[in-house]
Amino acid sequence: MWFEEHIYLIVLIPFIGSFINGLNSFLGNRMPKRWVGWIACGAVFIPLLISIRGLFYLRSLPPADRAIESIVYTWIEVGNVHLDAGFLFDQLSCVMALVVTGVGFLIHVYSIGYMGHDSGYSRYFSYMNLFTFSMLLLVLGNNLLLMFVGWEGVGLCSYLLIGFWFDHKPNAVAGMKAFIVNRIGDFGFLIGILLLFVSLGLKGHWTLTFSELSEHSYLLGRGGVVTAIALCLFVGATGKSAQIPLYTWLPDAMAGPTPVSALIHAATMVTAGVYMIARMNFIYTASPAALAVVATVGAVTALYAGSIGLAQNDIKRVLAYSTVSQLGYMFLGVGVAAYAAGIFHLMTHAFFKGLLFLGAGSVIHAMSNRQDMREMGGLRSPLRVTYITFMTATLAIVGIFPFAGFFSKDEILWKTWASGHYGLWVIGFIGAGVTAFYMFRLVALTFFGKNRADAETQHHIHESPKVMLWPLVILAVLSFVGGWIGIPKGLGGNDAFHHWLEPVFSHASHEPGGEDLHATFSASGESFVATLPDADASHDTAADGLIAPVEEARAAIGSSELETQHGGAHNGDAEDHGLERFFAVISVLWVILCGFLGFRFYTKRIDIVNRLKGIAGGLIHRVIENKYYVDEIYQAAFVDNLLRTVKGCGIFDNLVIDGLVNGTAFFTKIFSFVTGLFDNSFIDGLVNAVANIVTATGQRLRVIQSGQIQGYLYFVFSITVLIICLKWLL
Repeated sequence: MWFEEHIYLIVLIPFIGSFINGLNSFLGNRMPKRWVGWIACGAVFIPLLISIRGLFYLRSLPPADRAIESIVYTWIEVGNVHLDAGFLFDQLSCVMALVVTGVGFLIHVYSIGYMGHDSGYSRYFSYMNLFTFSMLLLVLGNNLLLMFVGWEGVGLCSYLLIGFWFDHKPNAVAGMKAFIVNRIGDFGFLIGILLLFVSLGLKGHWTLTFSELSEHSYLLGRGGVVTAIALCLFVGATGKSAQIPLYTWLPDAMAGPTPVSALIHAATMVTAGVYMIARMNFIYTASPAALAVVATVGAVTALYAGSIGLAQNDIKRVLAYSTVSQLGYMFLGVGVAAYAAGIFHLMTHAFFKGLLFLGAGSVIHAMSNRQDMREMGGLRSPLRVTYITFMTATLAIVGIFPFAGFFSKDEILWKTWASGHYGLWVIGFIGAGVTAFYMFRLVALTFFGKNRADAETQHHIHESPKVMLWPLVILAVLSFVGGWIGIPKGLGGNDAFHHWLEPVFSHASHEPGGEDLHATFSASGESFVATLPDADASHDTAADGLIAPVEEARAAIGSSELETQHGGAHNGDAEDHGLERFFAVISVLWVILCGFLGFRFYTKRIDIVNRLKGIAGGLIHRVIENKYYVDEIYQAAFVDNLLRTVKGCGIFDNLVIDGLVNGTAFFTKIFSFVTGLFDNSFIDGLVNAVANIVTATGQRLRVIQSGQIQGYLYFVFSITVLIICLKWLL
C-alpha cells in the first residue's frame, strides 16, 4: 500500500522545509517572505494530510493489525546487535502525529502574522520546521534509540527557539537554562536505555525496537532491574515534560516568541515524556513502585505549579505554570496505569493550551508587547474574537461540561479514585479548583474592568489580523468538541478514544492498586489471572504462563465480554457508572465555585485579595509570588557550589599544577644546559671538523678547475699514466 511505503514522508518533509528556509537565511534572505511562509506551512500541512490518510488506513485494518512498521535501512549491525532505522505507525503514534502536525500547522499559520515584521523571519521558520521534524521523529521512530535522536533534537530546537532573540541577554540565558536542565534529565534517560538494552541483551535479546521490547519485556521480571529502568526513563521525562524537580526551565521559556511558547507548551516538546511512558507501558506496568513514583510526582506537580500560578502577573508566565500543572495531571493518569486517559488529556490539552497561548499572543500584540496583566483590562470589547476564543479555552482547561478538558481531566481523577489512590485524588481535586481560580483571575484582569495601560498603548489597541484569528477559531472549535470522542460509558458515550488505543495498552492490563502485576479477567464469578513470570524463568515456560490463561479466558467468555483495564480502573464485572457520574458532578461544581471566586475577587472584591495578600505579613504571598524561591535554592545549592568548585580547581591549578609545570620547565632547562655543553663541545666539534676538512680539501682541489682544456687533458693523461704504473708495479 502507498501509505506503508511512504510513512517516512511525514518526517522528511518538515526537514526539507527547514533546510530550504535555513539556506535562504544563510544566503541573506533572498526569497520573498510570502514564499518563506508558504514553504514552512506547507512542510507541516502535507504531513498532516498524510497522517489523516494514515488514520483512515488504520481504521480499514483489523484492530490486531493496526501497527505498521516501515523499515528504511539497517542502521546498526554489530555482532548480535541488529537495529533498523524505521517508523512505527500505530494507534498511539497516529494520535501523536495528528496532534503535532495539526496544532503545529495552526501555530505556523499564526506565526505568519505574528512574526511578519521580524528580521529573522526565515530563520524562525527554519527552526520551527526543524522542531516539527524532531518531534515527529520522536513519536514515529520504531525504536528507543531513534526516539532518543528525536528527543535530543527537540531539546536543541527548544534552545534555538527560546533564545531566538539572542541579542537580548535574558532570552539567551533562558535558552541555555532550558538546554542544560534538559541535559540533566536526558542523562537519566540515556542510562535507562542502556540499562534496558544490556539487561535484555544478557538474556539473549539485543534489541531496542519497541515491538521486540514489548515481546520480551517479561524476561526482566518484577524486581529491581525493571524498576531502575523505569525510574531512569522517568528522570528523562521529568526534564522534558517539566516535572518536579526539573520544571524550572519551562516558565523561563516564555522569553521566546509567543508562537514558540504555544508549540513547546501545547503539542510538542513537553508532551514527549508522557508519550514515552505510554509507549513504554509494558516496562512501567511491570513495576508498581515506578508507577507510584510517576503518579505521586504528577499529582504533587499539578498542585504545586498551580499554586504558583495564583500569584503571577505576567500573562504568559501564568499559562506556563498552568502547563506544568496540566502535565502533572497527565503523569497522574499514566501513573495509575490509565495510559489512554493520560494520552486523551495530552490531546485535549494541545487544543486548549495552544489556543490559550495564541490568544495571549493576540493580547500582547494588541497591547504593544506588554505582558503584565496589571496593565491590561477592558479588552473584551476591542478584542472580541480573541476574548470569545480565549474564554472557550478557559472553560475547557478548568473542566466545564461539555468542553474538551472536562472529559479528559475528569477521567484521570475518576481513574485515580477507582484505582485506590485516594490521597492522590484529593491532591488532583484541589488542583482542579486552583486551576479554575487562577484562570478566571487571568480572564478578569485581562478582559474585564477598565484598561490600566497608558494612553499611548490604549490608543493602539486593535484586534489581530485574520491570519492570526483563524487558528484561534479552529482551536476554539476543537477545545469545545475535541473531548467528545472520549465520552465514557458512565456519561452516555462509548469510550471510542480508549477503544482506539486499546490494542496498544492491552498487555498492560493489571489490577489497580495491587502489589503484583497481573491481568484479571472476570466471567461468571471466575477470575483468570495471568501473572508475569520471574526473571529467571525460561522463555517457553514464561510465555506459556503469561499467554495460556489469557487465551482460556478469551475462549471462555468471548472477546466482546472480556473486561480488562486498558489504561484505567476495573471494578469487577462493570464500572460503577453512578459513582462516576457523582464524581463528575462534584468536580464541575467545585471548579465553578473556585472559578467564580477567582473572577469575583479580581473584579468586584479586590479588597479581599489585598487582605489575603497581607496574611502573615505578606510572607505567604511573597513566597508564592517568588515561586517558593526554588530558583534561588538551586542557584545556591548547585550553580554557586559548582562555580566555587571550579574556582577551587583554579587555585589547585595555580598552586600544584602550575608548580609542577614550572618545576618541570626548570629541570628541563638544566638538562638542556648540560646536554647543550656536550652537544656544542663534542657533537658540534666532530661535525665542524669534518666540515673544515672538506672545505680545506675543496679549496685545494678547486685550483685544478682552471677552464683550460689542455690542462684538463694533461691531468687526465697524468692520472692514466699513474694508474698504469701502479698496476704494473703491483
